[in-house]
Amino acid sequence: MAFLTPNCRLISSARLLSASPSAPRLRFAHAQAMSSCSTQRVFQLKLDPLTGNSEWVVIEEDAGETAPESLHKGLLARTSYLDMLNDAPRNKAFREAIDKAITRPCRVLDIGAGTGLLSMMAARTMGLMDSPTCHGNNGSVTACESYLPMVKLMRKILRANDMAKSITVLNKRSDEVRVGVDIDSRADVLVSEILDSELLGEGLVPTLQHAHDMLLVENPVTVPYKAIVYGQLVESTYLWKLHDLYNNEAEISDGIHLVPAGLERIIGVKLQQHPMHCDAIKREIKLLSEPFRIFEFNFGKRPESHGETAVHVKATGSGQVNAVISWWMLQLDEEGSIHYSTAPKWITSSGAGNWCDHWKQCVWFIPGKGVPLAKDEEISLRAVHGDTSISYQLEPHQPISTGQDHNVKGGDFCLPLSPERIAIYGDAEWRHSVLNAIKTVLQRRAPSLCIIADDSVFLALLVARLSIASHIMALFPGLQDKGIHYLKAVADANGFSMDRVEFVRKKTANWTVHDTHKKTVDLLIAEPFYYGSDGMLPWQNLRFWNERTALDSLLSKDASIMPCKGLLKVCAMSLPDLWNSRRSLEKIEGFDHSMVNATLGACGDAADGGPCLPFFVWQCGEVKELSQIVTVMEFDFSRAISPCQGKAKVKFSEKGICHGLVLWIDWVMDAEYSTVVSTGPDQRYWKQGVKLLPTPVAAGFHGSTDAGEASCLIVETSFDPSNGELVIKHIPS
Repeated sequence: MAFLTPNCRLISSARLLSASPSAPRLRFAHAQAMSSCSTQRVFQLKLDPLTGNSEWVVIEEDAGETAPESLHKGLLARTSYLDMLNDAPRNKAFREAIDKAITRPCRVLDIGAGTGLLSMMAARTMGLMDSPTCHGNNGSVTACESYLPMVKLMRKILRANDMAKSITVLNKRSDEVRVGVDIDSRADVLVSEILDSELLGEGLVPTLQHAHDMLLVENPVTVPYKAIVYGQLVESTYLWKLHDLYNNEAEISDGIHLVPAGLERIIGVKLQQHPMHCDAIKREIKLLSEPFRIFEFNFGKRPESHGETAVHVKATGSGQVNAVISWWMLQLDEEGSIHYSTAPKWITSSGAGNWCDHWKQCVWFIPGKGVPLAKDEEISLRAVHGDTSISYQLEPHQPISTGQDHNVKGGDFCLPLSPERIAIYGDAEWRHSVLNAIKTVLQRRAPSLCIIADDSVFLALLVARLSIASHIMALFPGLQDKGIHYLKAVADANGFSMDRVEFVRKKTANWTVHDTHKKTVDLLIAEPFYYGSDGMLPWQNLRFWNERTALDSLLSKDASIMPCKGLLKVCAMSLPDLWNSRRSLEKIEGFDHSMVNATLGACGDAADGGPCLPFFVWQCGEVKELSQIVTVMEFDFSRAISPCQGKAKVKFSEKGICHGLVLWIDWVMDAEYSTVVSTGPDQRYWKQGVKLLPTPVAAGFHGSTDAGEASCLIVETSFDPSNGELVIKHIPS
């Protein structure tokens, strides 16, 4: 849904707003309008996680670059720009390559300019500064950036570095730029960094195609010069569990068949590369091959939209190929002396390398249990790239992806879930806990009407199978028709009839007794899990509580609510890699970036240490718990949603440097607390919220605290149901 004024058109940004800071800069949609007075507007989509409602927030160009930092902080503090700008090896490599490539005044184009760092490097190399002495230099630099909030930030940075008049800023996508209109002539040099973890996901191929066709001279100089994609075959039980629900479920004897025999592909991960910090699972990986080259992309040449290659890989050991792990290496100069790599640490002889979150390795899952491979056996890997992705096939064992989503029709239907959700549904301990909780409730009372408030197909199957007298209404707010289509496909295998299951599209806020067929609701349950919410903070799953509140008048007096409580947990941790990736900026390769720290939510400069962000904490580089786990606040789902406050003393139990607080929710399924489902850091399939401290605290513990050390942190939290925000305050003590 989008509201577009006349003369507006929907476009996508070259610099991408992240829904999840642990992912690269993800794509988003915004609208840009040009009025008669040339005022630009961007409509940024804003989602309310508690209601599922969305609205378009207007960002206007004439709000002024001197507007308060708070104007754009909410938009930019949750992106990966800060992490990227703190990547010193990346910055140094680009600076050295640009200094080497530009040997005379020339015309430079920077596509996806971000803060303008590469543009300023190019301008400095040519001696272009906001100074009268620079007049007569025929060099020029044009910075092309389509995301308006970042353009505003870039202009502030250019002014602070005396380059506002030396660099032309275009608030456009590069494929909207016209020679003779936006730029005087074709550019001699292209500098750009529009790369994601997969390399191609930010539109590298179509961007280079248009640039070579319309914006660059023949045989231009480019920085980077080229990129090479590498891969390696691996065996890993952990990676196998992230995608093969059928074979994992076969080992669980609970009678629930999420993936019945004959429907092995009814649930699966999307055939794509999945970004992951593979160093975090190094000990759970068996390498089955040496690294091998897959594709090479020369930035100085027009790339093709489609490419294929076959790589013959010799096994270095015996095992089961569960995945292809891939990464890329940039050669930034033509001679090949300046490089940058996203390879895992086991590839480098020293194992050294700085942790960063904006680029990870990628994992391509081999379907099923994988492909058996004997030492010295040779296997053929077929790789295909399109405009924005790369896919693989171990011939002849695996169908290759077309890059299209699965169609919802007949036997071809597949419910695509995230790898972590696949692993949760195949986890015997998790299933046992939830199954026991449901059985306990059903033994007390057979519900006449049960509502599945979230997107859990597992809960829908459980209740439908275990309570033959219940009518089930599934909200499936994210799955929508896909959820019901799935239930129809597996109903027979799970022993229930679909005439007892109903999908309701109507918003719960508008329900009446007629919507529940004049029945009261006896059982309202959720995991809670919301389809497509992988980048959400833990408390944003409290949409379940909001739905329960909307249905309050329709609940029976003794209705069972599951979960009945949520416990907000907190632990103080040492997180040096994560903290350093989001630390405040000063000079980057000689260019002052300090004025953007508050806007980007930096640590060490912002008063509150920046926003609370979702991460898989176990993938955040070096991590150490420094305190016991404490409950700081409770959410009581037996009551209507309301503001909550909490306060706790988090005592340090280990010495070290505390960089932040890690928060999550433990879901209490029953009033007796017999079943509690934790989503903490030791449970690797859920993201936690991380609130970094503005300044790290030296942690001691009671009885051995030295001078300058703190024995605890006083943590205060407050939850506002009007916007779903959780405010977190902390004081060393």
